[in-house]
Amino acid sequence: MRASGTDTANGTGPHGAVSRATAAHTAPAAPDALRAGRDWERARSIARSCAGRPLPAGPRSLADALGHALAEPLLALTDLPSFDTAAMDGWAVAGPGPWRLGGAGVLAGAEPGPLGRDTAVPIATGAPVPPGATAVLRREHGEADPAQDLLYDRSPGPVCEGQDIRARGQECRSGEPLLPAGTTVTERVLGLAAAAGYDRLTVHRRPSVELLVLGDELLDQGVPRGGRVRDALGPLLPPWLRGRGAELIGHRRVADDPGPLREAVRSSPADVVITTGSTAAGPVDFLHDTLRSVGARLLVDSVAVRPGHPMLLAELPATTDGRARRLVGLPGNPLAAVAGLVTLAEPLLRRLGGHREAGPVRLTTTAALPGHPRDTRLLPVFTSGQEATPLPFDGPAMLRGLALADALAVVPPGGVAAGTTVDVLELPRR
Repeated sequence: MRASGTDTANGTGPHGAVSRATAAHTAPAAPDALRAGRDWERARSIARSCAGRPLPAGPRSLADALGHALAEPLLALTDLPSFDTAAMDGWAVAGPGPWRLGGAGVLAGAEPGPLGRDTAVPIATGAPVPPGATAVLRREHGEADPAQDLLYDRSPGPVCEGQDIRARGQECRSGEPLLPAGTTVTERVLGLAAAAGYDRLTVHRRPSVELLVLGDELLDQGVPRGGRVRDALGPLLPPWLRGRGAELIGHRRVADDPGPLREAVRSSPADVVITTGSTAAGPVDFLHDTLRSVGARLLVDSVAVRPGHPMLLAELPATTDGRARRLVGLPGNPLAAVAGLVTLAEPLLRRLGGHREAGPVRLTTTAALPGHPRDTRLLPVFTSGQEATPLPFDGPAMLRGLALADALAVVPPGGVAAGTTVDVLELPRR
């Protein structure tokens, strides 16, 4: 991955157009793909659109649906709450009071009998309100007189009808849409689905991904030494991909050798193959030759973005069972690889997985954001409220700024002044 992670013109002209020297080694390209792919927004659009329809859907248990996208709207199976319930501990009361005390009390899960007028019964939060009750008197507002078997109201104001009762259907009515198709199933969605009575959810299949980390110079342990560096992307990318809805089915190192790389790409069963490094035109950058040799079709070859412009997107030959395959080539430098991930891989994976498109998040800059003269720049920022603050250590081989960031600011060519609003891409949070 030595040459592919740089932000110098590796095989490209001053404006990023593919040079004649590089073009001789590239896989066949779709019409206008190279030119269209140069623009950052256009490259993201190509990544989304090349996915076509989302992957097939099927039912899954709640535990197995986490991280998938809903394939159909989530409709309420019942009213929520499905009966009137007490919002506080206290007494269920009927009428204005004082009230005669009666009964052993109502607990959650019970089925209480009717409550006569001017009577009260102890009740716990979440318990069904007895038929005939007009309100719940909070425990701190009631004073019981056991000698007379009476309950008195000591609240600051009158006890209004319906007070501290969660009325049936307060949250939703049966059949009401709760969430649209395309919603990502989070822990919160699982809670809502369970509350609404679901045991299984119909969700899209998650796209399978195989990660191929290229480079003979990479070390798996210890400090960099002998001209070799630690593999940062091997630990970074798998959890990131899983958090973006991918099903990681393979993660392996591939040597800087065209034979093993060609076989790994040709034989991968994954919906999406993601490679790191070898995307430019260095002496051991064999990815373009590999794509040409396996009959791939380039959709994007280099993007006008810094860091990470030597990234690519290709359509691979289908699997033997007819499934479409794509390959995303990320640069080898860590921050440049992350730029490729958010530019090409994430839009592709989200569309394949059936996830809804997230709207742009716009924040105001607290300081000037320096830009590239011609290209979009993705800059690590710290966000607070509606503001974004740039972070240092933002070079293509650096991760220090990214580790502190919670978003990437999309800086247009030339940069922006302090106080300007910019789009930001939110980073995964754990």
